[in-house]
Amino acid sequence: MYDVAVIGAGPAGSRVAYQLAARGYEVVVVEQKESLGEPVCCTGIISRECVTSFDIDGDVILREVNSARVFSPSGKLLSLRRAQPQAYIVDRAAFNVALARRAQAQGVDYILNSPVRGMKVGNDNIRIELASYGGELKSLEARAGVIATGFGSKLVEGLGLGRVGDFVSGAQAEVETMAVDEVEVYLGQELAPAFFAWLVPTSPQRALVGLLSRRSPGVYLRRLMSSLLAQGKIVSTEAGLSYGGIPLKPLARTYGDRLMVVGSAAGQVKPTSGGGIYYGLLCADMAADSLHQALKRDTLSAKNLANYEREWKRKLGRELKVGYWGRRFYELLSDRQIDSIFGIIKSDGIDEALLKADDLSFDWHGQVILRLIGHQALSRIFRAKKPPFPPQEKEGLII
Repeated sequence: MYDVAVIGAGPAGSRVAYQLAARGYEVVVVEQKESLGEPVCCTGIISRECVTSFDIDGDVILREVNSARVFSPSGKLLSLRRAQPQAYIVDRAAFNVALARRAQAQGVDYILNSPVRGMKVGNDNIRIELASYGGELKSLEARAGVIATGFGSKLVEGLGLGRVGDFVSGAQAEVETMAVDEVEVYLGQELAPAFFAWLVPTSPQRALVGLLSRRSPGVYLRRLMSSLLAQGKIVSTEAGLSYGGIPLKPLARTYGDRLMVVGSAAGQVKPTSGGGIYYGLLCADMAADSLHQALKRDTLSAKNLANYEREWKRKLGRELKVGYWGRRFYELLSDRQIDSIFGIIKSDGIDEALLKADDLSFDWHGQVILRLIGHQALSRIFRAKKPPFPPQEKEGLII
């Protein structure tokens, strides 16, 4: 019997497995995909803070990012640039492989090509039923389990941990580009309802184009690709689309008897951008710490694992709430109002002030949202839309 079984071999799953194995526990990771290097529907942008904190292998980094061009619905441009790299674009498939190899070097077993058909929590262990794609059914046992399947798994709800309260769908494609060397972000309700689209160069003449949308992301992405082709930014619209879901709110509960949920499966994702790698890795470390203490004492009840949720909410809870409020407020804006905000940000130098602020970063968006809401020049638009922010979050928010 293993000490811990981790379901899902993405970044959060491999990280928690690595941390537990490094403490001497017997750990297995179960993955439904046939290969760790299969393509992933993820842009793969992570911050400098993430690269440094988790010692990300430089071999998986495709390029550095220190600037971005953000376009309003009418084509107004905000050019954001800092001297030092703020983010890195990683090869997501290679990134998964690198983290798995790090875990395997600590002795973690990986079982691939094996979807989990069920989990049963007993008094002394958890039992996991696996089915290989060849049809063979098998099972394994562990003292505790970590669900790191990514968003959309039925395991979480089936185990009584609830479901993510809100989510969005995304579509992405790899395309050939022409003279695009900066990240580009496109806003507009006609372009990507309630969210945004992107063109992210990954290597010379190659880029990822995608968007998040409340509805029909593939339809909107095809329209965007046609527009980019007409602008001469991409060479062709002939590309296969990949799809995925992004949680916008955390799971109702991220722990239970002998169980924890981490990463996108737990909704530990930035609601502003949909990025989940960094938050998932942070929470994986917190999960490993809490599990270590519980395994050491052999006290694996929900009560004894609740500290994990308290810890990650202490670190991320306010950020996720503010980000979600900001996301919902953006949904209320018309394209005309988005253009107006762009104009004010540029004419009042708000963009430059934000770029110079040392306390603002790629990973922590709440402070940016609160400063924008508190800015006098933007207050008329915010008051008209009645943003859903509690009064205590609006006090003293002036740039």
